[in-house]
Amino acid sequence: MQLPTLSEIETAQAIIYRVMPPTPQYTWPLLNQRLSVHGHTEAWVKHENHTPVGAFKLRGALVYSSWLKQSQPDVHTLVAATRGNHGQGVGMAARLSGLHAVIVIPHGNSREKNNAMRAQGAELIEHGDDFQASLEYARELATRPGHAMVESFHPCLVAGTATYALEFLRATPPLDTIYVPIGLGSSICGVSAARNALGLKTEIVGVVAAESPSYALSFRERRIVEAPSQTHIADGLACRLPNSDAMQVIWENVARIIEVTDAEIASAMRALYEDTHNLAEGAAAAALAGALKERNSLRNSSPSIGIILTGGNVDRDLYAKILEGTL
Repeated sequence: MQLPTLSEIETAQAIIYRVMPPTPQYTWPLLNQRLSVHGHTEAWVKHENHTPVGAFKLRGALVYSSWLKQSQPDVHTLVAATRGNHGQGVGMAARLSGLHAVIVIPHGNSREKNNAMRAQGAELIEHGDDFQASLEYARELATRPGHAMVESFHPCLVAGTATYALEFLRATPPLDTIYVPIGLGSSICGVSAARNALGLKTEIVGVVAAESPSYALSFRERRIVEAPSQTHIADGLACRLPNSDAMQVIWENVARIIEVTDAEIASAMRALYEDTHNLAEGAAAAALAGALKERNSLRNSSPSIGIILTGGNVDRDLYAKILEGTL
């Protein structure tokens, strides 16, 4: 796929800023100490947990709904499949655009994320035991007249996520490396788009759950590889079949992909709470987990790195167990 240009990203920003302001980016002394091994590491955290839905997904949904209203005015219902954050973004964007949202979720999905989607006015349908099964059913529903599917990966979503990356790269000192979690790929493609649009040489590193390794395997083998998804605490990274367009962008723009275990993600969630008092869901803490895994081999003695904290929507009971170290 063709990545959005600087002009297209700025146009997406204008759409998004009608609903929310830019999210902050901070460098935290305790987190810097944790990451520093050889010399001093300065880590900048992009706080996408501070959006109105607690995650970056709202950005792409707002851009998509704006595009849809202009290109397909007969559409009255948005359909999506999700484990939570994408559904909250679609639900809010639909409500603000005067549209109905139907969200398909797998059985056993997060109760708190379900409640958050309903609070945005979305209609929830349970179908399937994993995201892929929910996705296939959602695509069937979207064939009905007046319905449109909001895929988890789409050029509008990439343009939306690129807006946080543009904010980030313009607000921080020059970054050597940015660590980005990979779910279905819109975030890391958006970061790639913003970096390229600004002509920077910042290295982009993807991070996936070791228990959901399809993107890492596909990256290494230079072909699409399907793999089971069994992560228990990073549902935003639970993908068993990579998106081919996303993989093409990743092959062309990403330096490497790191696999982090559920235990390493849980440790990063605790670190973010202890060092910054920010709530991070499992997928959002993966970027820090990747940086911590590489802290002994950061490419210079005083690196400046970026960490994308994509969201803070984690269930209370799960988070309590993670903080206690009992999970």
